[in-house]
Amino acid sequence: QASQEELKAAYRRLCMLYHPDKHRDPELKTQAERLFNLVHQAYEVLSDPQTRAIYDIYGRRGLEMEGWEVVERKRTPAEIREEFERLQREREERRLQQRTNPKGTISVGIDATDLFDRYDEEYEDVPGSSFPQIEINKMHISQSIEAPLTATDTAILSGNLSTQNGNGGGSINLALRRVTSAKGWGEMEFGAGDLQGPLFGLKIFRNLTPRCFITTNCALQFSSRGIRPGLTTVLARNLDKNTMGYLQWRWGIQSAMNTSIVRDTKTSHFTVALQLGIPHSFMMVSYQHKFQDEDQTRVKGSLKAGFFGTIVEYGAERKISRHSILGATVSVGVPQGVSLKIKLNRASQTYFFPVHLTDQLLPSAVFYATVGPLVIYFAMHRLIIKPYLRAQKERELEKQRESTASDILRKKQEAEAAVRLMQESVRRIIEAEEARMGLIVVNAWYGKFVNDNSRKNEKVKVIDVTVPLQCLVKDSKLILTEASKTGLPGFYDPCVGEEKSLKVLYQFRGVLHQVMSADNEALRIPKQSHRIDADG
Repeated sequence: QASQEELKAAYRRLCMLYHPDKHRDPELKTQAERLFNLVHQAYEVLSDPQTRAIYDIYGRRGLEMEGWEVVERKRTPAEIREEFERLQREREERRLQQRTNPKGTISVGIDATDLFDRYDEEYEDVPGSSFPQIEINKMHISQSIEAPLTATDTAILSGNLSTQNGNGGGSINLALRRVTSAKGWGEMEFGAGDLQGPLFGLKIFRNLTPRCFITTNCALQFSSRGIRPGLTTVLARNLDKNTMGYLQWRWGIQSAMNTSIVRDTKTSHFTVALQLGIPHSFMMVSYQHKFQDEDQTRVKGSLKAGFFGTIVEYGAERKISRHSILGATVSVGVPQGVSLKIKLNRASQTYFFPVHLTDQLLPSAVFYATVGPLVIYFAMHRLIIKPYLRAQKERELEKQRESTASDILRKKQEAEAAVRLMQESVRRIIEAEEARMGLIVVNAWYGKFVNDNSRKNEKVKVIDVTVPLQCLVKDSKLILTEASKTGLPGFYDPCVGEEKSLKVLYQFRGVLHQVMSADNEALRIPKQSHRIDADG
């Protein structure tokens, strides 16, 4: 938000500081020339409204973007943003043929009813009968990939294989999708399988208004019994900023009408649904609470009641690594019994393990289904996941340090050179501040501080920035904006990829003050709240 006058004032001040003619020492003169050129380049970018708008929005990568030479002058920041996005789209289109979006699901159904419902007396003499029999009774594997053909056309190839109790089958589908306009798209689907005959489908999506859309899907399933038509229509509307309402009508093999309201906020997700249909009619209510922690923990519960019975489900999910989310849900129902469902999402792949524990409502099955996964998770998190993530972070930091080593070394040399060039100016600033009992930086450190006893084994990585901060003092004030302080004159990054802070001990009106601020936090001194109590 700096004005042109403020930019010119800062430019003049840095030019006076780094001007080569002010330094007689040959080494300092060379260093001053390099820094003077960098300041001049920065001023050239920021003094031009167009390049400044590009830099403010996109940083250095925006200035390096190809195609800016064709942009008309005197454009507003909003117009420049649109132009940048257009250039990005063109670059994405050039890489279109190289991109796919693979998605997959692997589901393994496990029958563990023998754990809680056994016939011990009848099978005492059967070899191996003392051990519960846990079986895999069904499996399902599906995979799909997207192949962009043009900017508006996409081909989607998908297939699946299923088996249950020794019987199985599979199918393969090809869909062609075309984006017809900003308001809608259409899709044609062709499929075939060994259990069912050929399939032909047509799907259309259309935005009716900015807050309302409709989706229609019609299909023809060919089989030995003839042609089975099906039609599904969904009408959706934004009821408010966080709430959607849906009306669904399905006609065909399992005809039904369904209405639902979904409210999704930053901290919760709520759904209520009602369906009337053949053979299933039900009412369902579910709630999910989202904790605002770095692991993205969520707890959920739902109640579903209908002609098939009643099911109560509760569970939780948590992020265990950058690309993985682990969840577990306990399902208790009549007449379904008790089941434990474990799900792992790894990027675009989903692994699902439904474990059927008992056909009856046994308190022991509910207890072990609830407590067992918790005990196993916390044990694995402490013994396996946490050490693995710590080691992975260290490897990434080490890799980042190696890749940026030469750049960091260059910036360190520039910072050290800047500090040497600042010495004379800092001496004059301190004399002026002492004369008016103003702001004098006694000590300042920047980098990684370790104050927590649990992290006492970690190494402190800080650099002395007393001189650079004193050089920024003007009229007994020091103002730093909300940005990383590694870009300040005389600063560099002493610990790449780690959290950094700035700690300042300063004197104002003869009284000592102290403050510590985060790397990207704005800082304004002096302040009364920074004052060090004389009794302390």
